[in-house]
Amino acid sequence: MQLEVLADADAVAQRGAVIIAAEARAAVAARGRFVVAVSGGHTPWIMLRALAHDELPWPEVHVVQVDERVAPAGDPDRNLTHLQESLLAHCPLRPEQIHAMPVELPDLEAAARQYADTLQELAGSPPVLDLIHLGLGPDGHAASLVPGDPVLDVTDYDVALTGHYLGRRRMTLTYPILNRSRSILWLVTGATKLEPLGRLRAGDRSTPAGRVRQDLALILADRAAAGR
Repeated sequence: MQLEVLADADAVAQRGAVIIAAEARAAVAARGRFVVAVSGGHTPWIMLRALAHDELPWPEVHVVQVDERVAPAGDPDRNLTHLQESLLAHCPLRPEQIHAMPVELPDLEAAARQYADTLQELAGSPPVLDLIHLGLGPDGHAASLVPGDPVLDVTDYDVALTGHYLGRRRMTLTYPILNRSRSILWLVTGATKLEPLGRLRAGDRSTPAGRVRQDLALILADRAAAGR
């Protein structure tokens, strides 16, 4: 696992955009398509806004979600709302190239299976995503894989539903698809991430983040999160 320490969250976001752009060009050159999974968070939205102004092979780029809250369309709690505002509104990506988790469907279990099928259509069977962006929670969670949730033990599905966490159920990618990806990009910012970042780097599997593959992973952290 590689670590790059940058001055602040904005520098982390800008560096993340550069890395994703390079990965996109390489993937399209090698395989004709780039499939990237994006998590939520303030720093990632800055990163995506920067990415939107880069010259990418946009017609071959597909954006999928790492996780999503079960909430109505347009709700400010939805990652999709911010994804559309940060990326879709500022680049030549077509709406159908952003593949939203169908959390508005009444049958959420069926919705999770539907999204797993979408991932297979985009990235093969089993799907192998080109790059997955992850954030790190103060409690050591990644995606919506949170401490104590039964979803941590899912090994036979790529997409699953969580219980309630901070007032919402969520749909999330699970460890199998996370650990099949070609690369993992962590964005970690803020002093509250100091302790969980140390545990992540140590490969502490008692935290959800510690169970994500470490080879081919890069952490971009600001000085507040990285400490000394």
